[in-house]
Amino acid sequence: MADCDDDKLNDECGVFGIIGHDGAAAMTAIGLHALQHRGQESVGIVSCDRGVFHVEHGLGHVGKHFGSESQSVRGLAGTAAIGHVRYATTGGATTLRNVQPLFADLEFGGFALAHNGNLTNAFGLRHHLVSRGSLFQSNTDTEVIVHLMARSQADAAVDRLIESLRRVEGAYSLVALAHDTLFGVRDPLGVRPLVLGRIGGAWVLASETCAFDIIDAEFVRDVQPGEMLVIESGAETPRSLWPFAARPSRFCIFEYIYFARPDSQVEGRSVYGMRQRIGAELAREASVAADMVVPVPDSGVPAAIGYAAASGLAFELGIIRSHYIGRTFIEPHHRVRHLGVKMKHNANRPLIEGKRLILIDDSIVRGTTSKRIVEMMRAAGAREVHVRISSPPTMHSCFYGIDTPDEDELLAHGMTVGAMAAHIEADSLHFISVDGLYRALGKPGRNPEQPQYCDACFTGDYPTNLADRASGLLRREVTRSG
Repeated sequence: MADCDDDKLNDECGVFGIIGHDGAAAMTAIGLHALQHRGQESVGIVSCDRGVFHVEHGLGHVGKHFGSESQSVRGLAGTAAIGHVRYATTGGATTLRNVQPLFADLEFGGFALAHNGNLTNAFGLRHHLVSRGSLFQSNTDTEVIVHLMARSQADAAVDRLIESLRRVEGAYSLVALAHDTLFGVRDPLGVRPLVLGRIGGAWVLASETCAFDIIDAEFVRDVQPGEMLVIESGAETPRSLWPFAARPSRFCIFEYIYFARPDSQVEGRSVYGMRQRIGAELAREASVAADMVVPVPDSGVPAAIGYAAASGLAFELGIIRSHYIGRTFIEPHHRVRHLGVKMKHNANRPLIEGKRLILIDDSIVRGTTSKRIVEMMRAAGAREVHVRISSPPTMHSCFYGIDTPDEDELLAHGMTVGAMAAHIEADSLHFISVDGLYRALGKPGRNPEQPQYCDACFTGDYPTNLADRASGLLRREVTRSG
């Protein structure tokens, strides 16, 4: 039985990098705190002090390993560092050997790499490399890049990295460190986010702008799809390279719906504001007579505010969430696992008793959580429970850095919306349409000839070749990095 954490889509990683700061490792640890929502099961930092690299990896939250009482940061000397938080993937064990950043001593010297995304031809490349003598130390797809760099005949680290990335397919936002140089790269489609900032004379890279806010760094701009930034220590400006053929951007649309923190800016726009617009569009598409709009906290809150404003209904906190229950408490005990939703969410009975509710959530994956929340609302006396979802039905697995179940475990893959409504026992169920989602993001609708976003989890329209999937071995041999 899946618990309530397993009934959400999870972004698998967050990355952070800084160069030119005396407290590089400490700043990285603080930045990773802001990115904790992108990965909660492991954390790592690699720093560089005049060519000498220092590595610290751990399982669990950032604060556990790099908090105020930890000695770990003190051992990470240097003015440059990169860091990574990771969410364990479906079927992928959380072990220290898979924790990033990865580090290797290559011909040119030390090299560290952290990756958000997923390489869709990693298995084929790994098989090729192993057959020629490569010895892998992890089972993450990211290590493929390190081995490709080790086999490159190019002299400079930047040329080896370019040569290696030209052989991989899929989604990646990378931060890397080689001696006195910080690299930031996005794949040609720009599926996963990466932003550039500055604090004093130091340059900063991160998955989201919220990591800049926490360290008082200035947001400079998004790293562009297909762009490689090369930032040398003491550089006045980063060097911008364009090593890949230009392609239309296909940024992950789920960053707007759920993954990015609401206080971040994505593509120059407020995530919080975009989620309110999605909620307003959902209200226009799926209005229903009701007494109040209730978000499923916390991810449903901005969309619920937008829905309430557009529909003229009251916005109320009909569900109260506890932030002090961890998944490790409820996983091992079968007899209490079914209480997972009530441990994290509790009905505000005096408010909702006798009322007609519109519940707003961001997605339905397996349907476990939605069913239990509807049951909880009815048990608390709700007269009607209408469920509205601020994303289209999730019908397909993601292969670009989001932890999704196999398709046969996705409720929407095998059921109509009507059947899903009956399954979760809601009076009605409605998802925002794909075109409605695009309209909320400022587009006239989805152009099927050239979609502006990666929306494959809704449409099945994957923007890259899925070589490993075609082989039938994807998700079996290589753990996705995050």
